Amino acid sequence: MFSPTMLLSGLDARDRRLFRRWALADCSRTTRILWTVVTHLGGATCCIAAAVVPLFMGDALAHTATRALATLVLSHLLVQMLKRSVVRPRPSHTVYGTPLVIEPDRFSFPSGHAAAAMSVAFVYASGWPALALPLIALAGAVGLSRVFLGVHYLGDVLSGQLIAVATGAVVLHALR
Repeated sequence: MFSPTMLLSGLDARDRRLFRRWALADCSRTTRILWTVVTHLGGATCCIAAAVVPLFMGDALAHTATRALATLVLSHLLVQMLKRSVVRPRPSHTVYGTPLVIEPDRFSFPSGHAAAAMSVAFVYASGWPALALPLIALAGAVGLSRVFLGVHYLGDVLSGQLIAVATGAVVLHALR
């Protein structure tokens, strides 16, 4: 008989296997620095700056920046509510010893960095389709960096990105 618990257990096992393959336990200093820089692009400072600074740069840019900021705030609220409801421990507490960057909190699901980067990238990509590929690729790299650096499972990252895209779609529709 199928149950949600069995499904979640299977997904968790798959996440752990992928994590063991992808986490950069033994990497060069250069590789670690590169992925650390990428991961910080999804942090609060960069994402808030990407959404707020353009508010002061003109009509078309400010129009899209307003939506990016709204998406960032709403997706962050959803991520934090889920983190405190699901309380999935980070990989360093269950699979992997020491992460290669500082963990912002105890909980892994969903990834706030992945959600923040994708929130801003998705809205700007919607406003400027010519920039969509590099923006979405950069947001995707931020998500992968969280796995490579040992602070998230791939499922956490994909969930954070899905929250961002869904929130962005709602905001773009509501603030047409």
